Amino acid sequence: MNEKDLQLTVPDGTVDAVLFTPEDGRPLPGVLFIPDIGSIRDTMRQMALRLADKGYTVLMPNPFYRTSRPPVFSFPRKPGDPATMKRIQELAAPLTPEALERDLPVYLETLISQPTTAKGKVGAVGFCIGGGIALRAAAIRPDLVGAAASFHGGGLYKSNDPQSPHLVLPRVKARLYFGHATEDKSMDTDAIAHFERA
Repeated sequence: MNEKDLQLTVPDGTVDAVLFTPEDGRPLPGVLFIPDIGSIRDTMRQMALRLADKGYTVLMPNPFYRTSRPPVFSFPRKPGDPATMKRIQELAAPLTPEALERDLPVYLETLISQPTTAKGKVGAVGFCIGGGIALRAAAIRPDLVGAAASFHGGGLYKSNDPQSPHLVLPRVKARLYFGHATEDKSMDTDAIAHFERA
């Protein structure tokens, strides 16, 4: 697989991204890969490459570009640490539904415009905060996103929050997969149950 760093122009700025394409240039199904709060880094690159090696063209953007270019953390993340929590808030706060409505079409168009992306529907996969973003991609382009997956997605169901990701479900036509984490304070058993019902 080839791995290429890109810079994408979106309405609100410039997004660092990584594109994984087959060395022989043959068209493969496309996948939009949304990283967790740590954004583009070696761990996420390795995960995206593993996915690409299974037979996909994969695009991984830095959804936190409004706050920082990668690396988005200049210090080791520690759960519960005040500095870590503050930084997570700084990174997540700009990701409003309206902001994602501007960003996600560009990510998806970049993916499908690649000569190595096969014609037809694409997938979206997200990790932690990226799970909700992948779901929004499926809602924004229901004609294009045929499958969306979330792994340990956080905050997918927020009661009485008009920005909760679960509210986009009626717009989604894709097949969905949600793998929930155990002991996730942002997605407890009650939130999971409400989300599954939605």
